[in-house]
Amino acid sequence: MLELKNISFSAGPRKVLEDITYTFEKGKIYAALGNNGVGKSTLARIIMGLNGYKGTHGGKIYFEGKDITDFSITERAKLGITMAWQEPVRYEGLGVREYLTLGKRINLSDNELLEILNLVGLNPFYLHRKVDKTLSGGERKRIELASLIILKPKFAIFDEPDSGIDMMSNIMIERIFKIITANGGTVLSITHREEIAEVADEAFLICSGKITSKGDPKKVSEFYRSTCDNCSHINVPVDMIENEVKL
Repeated sequence: MLELKNISFSAGPRKVLEDITYTFEKGKIYAALGNNGVGKSTLARIIMGLNGYKGTHGGKIYFEGKDITDFSITERAKLGITMAWQEPVRYEGLGVREYLTLGKRINLSDNELLEILNLVGLNPFYLHRKVDKTLSGGERKRIELASLIILKPKFAIFDEPDSGIDMMSNIMIERIFKIITANGGTVLSITHREEIAEVADEAFLICSGKITSKGDPKKVSEFYRSTCDNCSHINVPVDMIENEVKL
């Protein structure tokens, strides 16, 4: 499905990622574990082809057998690769209905939209809300998750999917992951939460820009807990990475 070969990335003198090689199979859930600043979100942005990273990293990315290393974010999105942000964006003036249907380019009835909102824990009233500052971060996160259900992506990246959402919503996140994989998609969850990682079929741990453990999510989580809780190995502060990316 998607293959990473020797992915490396540096921000100034600091090595953020170093020779990351990994293969993601169709219809599976994967989790990337690691402390803040170890390169998890950077890897996600490289896969997505964001402007600040496209063409600036070493290595190759293949999707369904095609070399997409130099593809733009738009080209990757057309192939079915998408990403849910840790902090979803606001769209002043854009309604939830328009957002979910891509300005009515996706033909869904109100009943279908309400059913999807219910899956992410939102009541029917949200269909008439705006995706703006009147919504909390958690509400925008849920609406973004609803949009991913509708898009039926082939490869979906979730950057800290539980961010801004209460602990009780872990079951909802697992349900969304399984809806995507049931449609033939693959899920990559970027997290430092063991509860989220253990939903996956396979997990890997990133430390100092390298994959240091991979395989069974529970075993990787145990290794993460035993070795990383007091670890100070970070590569680049999160705000430094964010400043590198200009959409």
